Amino acid sequence: MNPVRKRVAVLISGRGSNLQALIDAAGETGFPAEIALVISDRPDVQGLQRAERAGIARQVLMPKELGGRAAFEAALDEALRKAGIDLICLAGFMRILGAGFVARWQGRLINIHPSLLPAFPGLDTHQRALEAGVKLHGCSVHFVDAGVDSGPIIGQAAVPVLPSDDADSLADRVLVEEHRLYPRCLELVCLGDVQLRDRKVTVASSAAAKGAALANPGAR
Repeated sequence: MNPVRKRVAVLISGRGSNLQALIDAAGETGFPAEIALVISDRPDVQGLQRAERAGIARQVLMPKELGGRAAFEAALDEALRKAGIDLICLAGFMRILGAGFVARWQGRLINIHPSLLPAFPGLDTHQRALEAGVKLHGCSVHFVDAGVDSGPIIGQAAVPVLPSDDADSLADRVLVEEHRLYPRCLELVCLGDVQLRDRKVTVASSAAAKGAALANPGAR
């Protein structure tokens, strides 16, 4: 008997390419999560169109229209609970969530960031990586805490930085790995193969051993 799939909400602010990767993964037989709700803080973004094409419930919650961050987060929390959401994935969601909201969803709120954290938190990661002269760059999936891209790391994938790279070419190569890594990490969280204790994440050894040396945990 297959276990009950986790109900996942994805929060977006833009084109939703990582949302699409999660939708595609959730359509595979045996994937332990379903994308049950997509919420955007901006109307008319491509990510909402992706959700509509996939037949996923959609909602737009705009902080300014709701009267500020506190009201926005209260409305967000209510929408998530009404939809019976088990886990939240941030996918290009361009707002910092308050400590109270994060605490209510602690251990059930994950994000993908386009750098090898703790290096280059925040914005403009690819240009900053080039300016720093790093030889490896990549992406990280992490649990969200009250800081900016500072939560415990679930998984990372790396790509080489090439002499010919500019920020756009590096971003494109990292994005390919984001689309592989995020579904894999969501899968492991839903399966219970990820344990969070004292701000450290442990991935079951059988799961972590899969895949290439520069992706941990490995791709499916």
